Amino acid sequence: MLLHWVLHFGVAGVFGVALLDASPIPLPIPGSTDILILVLGANGEAPWLLALAGVTGSLIGAWLTWGAGKEGGEKVLERYAPRRFRSPIRRWVKNHGILTLCVSALLPPPVPLLPFLLAAGALGVTRRQLFIALGSARTVRYGVEAFLAVYYGHSILRWWHQSFARWSSVILYSFIGLLAAAILFGIWKYRHDRRSSQTARDRQKVPAA
Repeated sequence: MLLHWVLHFGVAGVFGVALLDASPIPLPIPGSTDILILVLGANGEAPWLLALAGVTGSLIGAWLTWGAGKEGGEKVLERYAPRRFRSPIRRWVKNHGILTLCVSALLPPPVPLLPFLLAAGALGVTRRQLFIALGSARTVRYGVEAFLAVYYGHSILRWWHQSFARWSSVILYSFIGLLAAAILFGIWKYRHDRRSSQTARDRQKVPAA
């Protein structure tokens, strides 16, 4: 049941999940895009279409996150990045912006991409640099996964059936519930942060008595 549901996502599903994966809305399962590409590629979907959908969706989601960092400044890192990681992320992005984004986009879960994208927007990485870094890294990552799925497709599908056949319904409904909750929470937090930022700007505009 789970495999049947996943296969119905198709190329459009890869695009949508990749967009969410790089956006301020968190996905409940890290690496969801990678899983989709591997399973769909193993089932016969065109590998170049899967890679293209993943890269395009990721770039749009990353652009939205980068824009949130550009608008909110370094304060957004305090909301989304753990305290112990803030200083290293700032230092890496300031000194090696493009390289840092490339590496963070290449590394598999659980390495989060969100704090690096926010820092890139807040610390002056340009949109052109963002697209070059993310486009290059995601093309390598999703392209390799798509072609691995073609060459090792039967093994991947056999492993999928052996590992998840008994738990497919539980995994499916849990994922749907977590995804819905994550989207609602992401929308609420995004709107809440925008209102907070606007309130702070309005207070700064009020002249002192």
